[in-house]
Amino acid sequence: MKQWFVYIIENKLKQYYTGICTDIERRFDEHQSNGPKCAKALKGKGPLVLKLWCKVADHSHALKVELWIKKLNKPDKIKLVNNTLPDAPVSNMLLEEDCNHEK
Repeated sequence: MKQWFVYIIENKLKQYYTGICTDIERRFDEHQSNGPKCAKALKGKGPLVLKLWCKVADHSHALKVELWIKKLNKPDKIKLVNNTLPDAPVSNMLLEEDCNHEK
């Protein structure tokens, strides 16, 4: 079974982009390259900064967490990135060793 990740990238306009993938390094490189696999929302908006990534249990859970993040307002997304959002279903592995997979 493949490992899945949820991530947030910040562009030069301080906008957040949320996505899922199976290889965080490869996917971030694809976004950075502005090539055909770069998300349209990020094209030409570099430099990009990886603000959050977290391992999740499977593809289904990744989709659910991605949707949950996309529904957050910007102040709550900032709290999530800083691991200060109460009851968040994930935590930022850029800041912590472990990731909480369940609420």
